[in-house]
Amino acid sequence: MSTLADGLRLAVGTLTVVPVPPPRTVGSSVAAVAMSLAPLAVLPVAAAGAAAVYAGDALALPPLLTATAAVAGLALASGALHLDGLADTADGFAAPGGRDRRLEVMRRGDVGPVGATVLVLVLLAQVAALGGVLGSRGATTAAVTLVLAVVVSRAGLALACVRALPAARPDGLGTGVAGSVPPLVAVVVAVAVAALAGGLHGVRGLAGVLAAAVAIGLVLVKARRTIGGVTGDVLGACVEAALTAYLLVEVADL
Repeated sequence: MSTLADGLRLAVGTLTVVPVPPPRTVGSSVAAVAMSLAPLAVLPVAAAGAAAVYAGDALALPPLLTATAAVAGLALASGALHLDGLADTADGFAAPGGRDRRLEVMRRGDVGPVGATVLVLVLLAQVAALGGVLGSRGATTAAVTLVLAVVVSRAGLALACVRALPAARPDGLGTGVAGSVPPLVAVVVAVAVAALAGGLHGVRGLAGVLAAAVAIGLVLVKARRTIGGVTGDVLGACVEAALTAYLLVEVADL
């Protein structure tokens, strides 16, 4: 029971700005629980985004403005952790030189031109996609879509932390969780979120889960080839890539 509680505390404390007591112990089993429970731990983040959607609709704001407020709500409720990881990962992947040089660029944390460009484009895509759903299918569908996108994208952390993927370096946030999730657990998490998305949004939901998984896979393959494994920044990039992929599929004409 203590492992479950500590894992949930680690997930909530890391992935949201909700204040929680720190876990009493942090080991591989606690890390595995935290990454597996990430979809549940981030429900406050999803709620913040959904609330912004309904508030914008109640105020009769334009869909793009409402979508902007909702995406901003996600960033605030998560401490912009994943957006920071996305920018650092983009800079690291694009940096000239070998593995050590790229890891150093990612560690510094200052945003370069590549990271800034990727960050802007990803946020624009998220806002445009959510605004499209809001304009064509209404506030309730847009709110549910955003909740599903948040849940699915954080479920991808179990996939990104599966035992077959090593940590890229011996320190940092990613080291504590990289390779901690048993493959069977990652599959169970994926099936659960696929069932949820499919049950609520049918083919769109299932296609969104598939697109999110592909996006995460592409980031992980690039990370393995470029820096040798997973870091905390890479995990953040996986989350944002999955969120964007899910939203883009939801707005597509399927």
